[in-house]
Order: sequence, then structure tokens, then C-alpha cells
Amino acid sequence: MTLALATDATAVTRIEIADHVEAAFDAGAATPADLIDTARTAGARPALLAVLADLPDRPYAELRELWTERPEIPLR
Repeated sequence: MTLALATDATAVTRIEIADHVEAAFDAGAATPADLIDTARTAGARPALLAVLADLPDRPYAELRELWTERPEIPLR
């Protein structure tokens, strides 16, 4: 990820992420690729997709686990 994308991530909020990826967890754990596909389908903007692309490549059992990986993302 480039530095420019990292600074763009500050404009993304947890609520925005949840709104775009929550459905990815309906079938169980979701990988960053699953989250990106779900967010893209939901019309997510590029900054949000960049945040998801920066997540470690592992399955996430629930949405809250994303906040552990990216604690700097504000609620609103």
C-alpha cells in the first residue's frame, strides 16, 4: 500500500466499513478478498477498498476483528 492510500484511510469510518461488508460474514468467516468483493458490490469508494486491501491475509470470523487490525479507524 502506498503512503497516499494510508492517509486516505483516515477518512474511512468503522460505520462505513460495516455498512459495506457486514453481509460478507453471513456465511461465516471472511477473508480480505471476500470483504473487498462484498464492499465493491455494495458500491464502496476507493478509500474503503484500500483499507480492506491493507488487512492481513487471514480469515476474520466477525466484523469486530477488523478493528483489532485497524484500531486507528474512527467510529464516525
